[in-house]
Amino acid sequence: MKIETENDQVNDRADDQFDHEFIVDGNDVGGRIDKYLSVVLPEYSRSRLQNLIDSGAATVNEKQVASSYKVRSEDHVVITIPPLDEIDPHPENIPLDILFEDDDVIVINKPNGLVVHPAVGHFTGTLVNALLYHCGDTLSGINGARRPGIVHRLDKDTSGAMLVAKNDFAHQSLSAQLQSRELSRIYHALCVGVPMPRAGSVDAPVGRHHNNRLKMTVTARNGREALTHYTVIENFYDEFALLECKLSTGRTHQIRVHCEHIKHPLVGDQLYGAQATQVSVALKRAGYQADMVDFIKQYPHQALHARHVSFVHPRNGNVMSFTADYPVLFQDLCTRFRAS
Repeated sequence: MKIETENDQVNDRADDQFDHEFIVDGNDVGGRIDKYLSVVLPEYSRSRLQNLIDSGAATVNEKQVASSYKVRSEDHVVITIPPLDEIDPHPENIPLDILFEDDDVIVINKPNGLVVHPAVGHFTGTLVNALLYHCGDTLSGINGARRPGIVHRLDKDTSGAMLVAKNDFAHQSLSAQLQSRELSRIYHALCVGVPMPRAGSVDAPVGRHHNNRLKMTVTARNGREALTHYTVIENFYDEFALLECKLSTGRTHQIRVHCEHIKHPLVGDQLYGAQATQVSVALKRAGYQADMVDFIKQYPHQALHARHVSFVHPRNGNVMSFTADYPVLFQDLCTRFRAS
């Protein structure tokens, strides 16, 4: 059982979390503490947890223990995980597709392939670097130097509408709207198969995959509430569909995980997508020719686009809504699906 602490964050920034507290229940009794923590904190590697425990970062019943300690029923486990070293991103002249901008907010149409903020493996060339060049030092500092102005994120290979705060006043307002669900995000996605019913909701908790640390999955044990509402807006020969998905929560990879969960993975998704043979069979059943099969096989990323974002302007109270045009590849894919 996990105890929420004042340092737990409401979003998915695992490396910005600090104190984690747990009460060991009967199912976990007798195992090593490093193994136990790797299960309840799957976002961290066991070796990292082991090093932290042996350096004194973990206590059991207010006493430091070694990583070989065997947990007992009702043990009170606390581990303090330090944040990553702060990265100081620098401005870079990276073009931005700006849908709207004023003194408080900026709405952009993020392209596929652009990482939102600096992280391990992506210290430069990110959206944050581009925003620092475009906005100077006017971005909100609430999320720290690595994420100035970032209210919500998109995956590297997800394109579309994204909202950025240019000052702390705007950031606080928009973050509150994100929590209250006043800030609305609608995505378009191309999936394999046609979901039934044609409009519905996927209410299934999402957490880190227990075997593959790159993936999230539907899981009750360590999952967090995740709710996606979908509607089929176009049916391609009963073998593929264009979906509109509205998020009520914002878990990492939520739409991709939920689509996989209902057996309708996204086209081109290398992490959660269908097997190549499954896609090829569906294409042939729909009557598509060999060139379409080749096009799908070479599609470089998940077919997912943040189509709309709407929010209440933090300064004047007006409801604002913006639509991001499809990127060329996504539009081309839709056109090809219609032209069997």
